Amino acid sequence: MKKVTGIGGIFFKCKDPNKMREWYKEHLGINSTQYGATFEWFEGDDSTKKGQTQWNPFPETTKYFQPSTKDFMINYRVDNLEALVEELKKSGVTIVDAIESYDYGKFVHILDAEGNKIQLWEPKD
Repeated sequence: MKKVTGIGGIFFKCKDPNKMREWYKEHLGINSTQYGATFEWFEGDDSTKKGQTQWNPFPETTKYFQPSTKDFMINYRVDNLEALVEELKKSGVTIVDAIESYDYGKFVHILDAEGNKIQLWEPKD
């Protein structure tokens, strides 16, 4: 089973998300909203299939990354989230929450070996 197919997003804590968005816009040309910026690309395995990667600064006081104490969270794109979660459970990986479905895909959070919160995303491309 193919597991991770790419990076779906990079999220990090900062003192002032609006100031960070302005800095990145001015210096690196990243135009973002309160929901971040979306980078679109085409998959290497199928160059007709479009994908996206999300970038977003969060307030340093956010609870969204808990139970991790780290200042970042990476979102990985996956092919079959439900099957992968079952494999991870069998391997003793900590599953933080239940799979949630939205019109743009399914999500779940896990912890890696050092307690970093990881978001897994099966997109509806």
